[in-house]
Amino acid sequence: MAVSADGVALGSVSGGCVEGAVYELAGEVIATGRPQSAAYGVSDEDALMAGLTCGGTLEVLVEPVDAHCYPEFAELLAALDDGRPVAVATVVAARDGERVGRRALSGGPGALAACADRMLAAGASGIMEGPDDDTVFVHVHLPRPRLLVFGSNDYASAVAEAAVFTGFHVTVCDARAAFATPERFPRVDELVVDWPDRYLARTRVDERTAICVLTHDPKFDVPLLERALRMPVAYVGAMGSRRAHDDRTARLREAGVAEEELARLHSPIGLALGARSPRETAIAVLAEVVKVTRGGTGGHLAHAEGRIHPEPVPVG
Repeated sequence: MAVSADGVALGSVSGGCVEGAVYELAGEVIATGRPQSAAYGVSDEDALMAGLTCGGTLEVLVEPVDAHCYPEFAELLAALDDGRPVAVATVVAARDGERVGRRALSGGPGALAACADRMLAAGASGIMEGPDDDTVFVHVHLPRPRLLVFGSNDYASAVAEAAVFTGFHVTVCDARAAFATPERFPRVDELVVDWPDRYLARTRVDERTAICVLTHDPKFDVPLLERALRMPVAYVGAMGSRRAHDDRTARLREAGVAEEELARLHSPIGLALGARSPRETAIAVLAEVVKVTRGGTGGHLAHAEGRIHPEPVPVG
């Protein structure tokens, strides 16, 4: 959540529970130029006052952002603009209160920057013990994960649109220039006209990349999936009926794809939501991508017990 000097607020902290209290605290920080932290929990006297009506606790650090108080901010923005992974380590509690608010970026010198390096390597934000027994919060900023959509039908268009909304860096690839057009895919990050397997061979993928094969044509699907299933990506899914799936897997076996590689294939693609239209199907596809990449179960939250989100694990 950002609060400007003239009182304009952007974003939120908790989705509504403590925004007012954090906004007031931000005003104090702007006035003094000194960072402050605060903890919020359920108020027994009046849960609507400044407490978390949904339960739990929330700790917030409010810090000034200007050239004097946050000299690393320009470097952070440059890394984000370039799509480079970067982490910021900030002291949030210390025996010497003067150290609260000190920060360092990953890749820099010193023990505090080493904290940022460690969490960046782990790929997750979190709290850890820093130098001088300080408590350090490391905020890891990773580039948007890639989602590669192969195909240019109405389902591909809907999946691409939903993926952009979800926050993926979306690439659409199809060999047919007449269908792979900006009019059909106005919001994607990259639109490629090339044979799918040839493009996949030359593009960058990593363990956060998801691949959705929606071409629904064996001459495209088989060589593309043969390559995709041997890559270190997070997700590979392919559209088609169960009959198309059986035919596709038979062709892949003939091409030499091993059973453990075939086991990585999500086909028919998507969760069983009862989807029928392209946009409904896109929700089912993206739901499965999120489930697989986030380690979810896909079940009903109403039927589950315990925490909705896993407990963050502190790093020592």
